[in-house]
Amino acid sequence: MSTNYLSTLFGLDGKVLLLTGAGGFLVGEMSRAAGRAGMKVVCCDVRLEDAQRIAEEVNSSGGHAIACQLDVRDKTSFDAALDAALQAFGRLDCVLNGAGTNAPTPFFDIAVEEWNNILAVQLTGTMLSCQVFGKYLVDQGKGSIVNISSASAGPPLSKAFTYSVAKAGVKNLTQNLAREWGTVGVRVNALRPGFFPTEWSMKNFITPEREAAILGHTAMKRYGRPEELVGAVLWLFSDAAGFVTGAEIAVDGGFTAMTI
Repeated sequence: MSTNYLSTLFGLDGKVLLLTGAGGFLVGEMSRAAGRAGMKVVCCDVRLEDAQRIAEEVNSSGGHAIACQLDVRDKTSFDAALDAALQAFGRLDCVLNGAGTNAPTPFFDIAVEEWNNILAVQLTGTMLSCQVFGKYLVDQGKGSIVNISSASAGPPLSKAFTYSVAKAGVKNLTQNLAREWGTVGVRVNALRPGFFPTEWSMKNFITPEREAAILGHTAMKRYGRPEELVGAVLWLFSDAAGFVTGAEIAVDGGFTAMTI
């Protein structure tokens, strides 16, 4: 009986999820987890080969996924991805906005082109996704959107100036849309990961001194593992989170809770 209850409460079987940035370290894991949870998965990435790789992994594990090339800086790319999702699966239920880019450039050296590109991918891309996919969900009268915030959304982290500005915008956009769509059946929330370093970030951002500062400010004294984001994301997509909107869910090993 308890199994049936949990399946009803948290069940995602058959729901259709579209993810941007699906070829990435964290979003790739979320894509695979969604497939294991019974969701039909639309893996979108600016690099089609990366989206295809993740979709193949979902399918090889018994799930159902398609791959789609999507440049989050181009609104027409979202229209095409929505068409692909509807053609493949007939509807769309959930969206995860996970496309991202970053740079460790010192503030006085940030070129306008770099600034504009990071904002375009992180913030404008999230806005365009919510315009296109959110309009579909609003017209449908039901859906869940999860945006990827960050520990740098506020207070900001050093060495990630543009990224921090963009993530602060993502948090604000999430709250704005939750307010706008609170009565029309569409929930909009943000996931706030702590430190889940990739090989690139370890090389470009994390010196031994910085690692000591990060872990010293994390209650669990370690980095997160990609699979540790899965539970929060699947919960936000499920009906168990039916009264959750405008929230920023921290999965950070206690980073947010620490002072001295």
